[in-house]
Amino acid sequence: MIAKDLQTFTSPVFPFTAIVGQEEMKLALQLNVIDPKIGGVMIMGDRGTGKSTTIRAIADLLPEIEVVKDDLFNSHKTDFDLMGNEVKELVKKGQTPETELIKIPMIDLPLGATEDRVCGTIDIEKALTDGIKAFEPGLLAKANRGILYVDEVNLLDDHLVDILLDSAASGWNTVEREGISIRHPARFVLVGSGNPEEGELRPQLMDRFGMHAEIRTVKDPILRVKIVEERTSFDKAPMEWLNNYESQQQALREQIISAQKLLPSVNLEYDLRIKISQVCSQLDVDGLRGDIVTNRAAKAYAAYEGRENATINDISKVITLCLRHRLRKDPLESIDSGAKVLKVFKEVFEIE
Repeated sequence: MIAKDLQTFTSPVFPFTAIVGQEEMKLALQLNVIDPKIGGVMIMGDRGTGKSTTIRAIADLLPEIEVVKDDLFNSHKTDFDLMGNEVKELVKKGQTPETELIKIPMIDLPLGATEDRVCGTIDIEKALTDGIKAFEPGLLAKANRGILYVDEVNLLDDHLVDILLDSAASGWNTVEREGISIRHPARFVLVGSGNPEEGELRPQLMDRFGMHAEIRTVKDPILRVKIVEERTSFDKAPMEWLNNYESQQQALREQIISAQKLLPSVNLEYDLRIKISQVCSQLDVDGLRGDIVTNRAAKAYAAYEGRENATINDISKVITLCLRHRLRKDPLESIDSGAKVLKVFKEVFEIE
């Protein structure tokens, strides 16, 4: 009985709608949840500014998802791009797999994780003796259709960051061992956080993150006191605190679900797309990731606001998040706060 209670028990999570300030980080997370193809978010900021709290709060806010029961990859029952091979075979045979509702997976990737722990491993002995592809899933499999969070991502081995970014971009993870290959869906929102004092990511890796949010310690004494009081109240009576914010949480949850449904029909006019690319060109952004991500993010923001047509205002809200980390040519330069991006944006879009 105790073991059963422990399985169903979850620690209370600070409500997302109760978080004071840090609007840039909150917006980036919400847009990535609405459209995971934006490519994740890198959050850099001072220690103790609520990075981890906010990321766990967005995962807790999201609605439950329907997955195939007892499946290793949180497979979708109808979408082939989100299905493991076993479920695909069942569906192809005309069978309907049994499903269950689960909370959005929120997977923490520890700094000491090995490649096998991240990608998964193949049991070679079982494959050779029994002829069975015995796959031990890694963190990428568990994160499918959820959020993968890497705290202190700037301290993680570069080759592991590469693996994470490749999987996040393609939506698939391939494991190759001794001539045996296994491929499974790994579509997740990649969220990295770190303190710039402890070192930066290489520019090539930084560019792979869709968005880059910068957060700073709140300076206003009144706001600081409010944050401390709210955290203290939550720690004293978490369930009572959660009940106070339940209506706001539900309203935001429904807004995000509506935005996800509306997103495919959101339109961004050709003239605006040309101007986005003109901004990227004037800023000397390498490659086309900046153009693609800004287009996606502007549409996601329009969907979040409940509109079918993206506007200049939508672009202005997201363009700094999408481009500021793509400007550096010299690794010794610091990341632009956004002033340079906004200056060029206003020139191109002829905003005074």
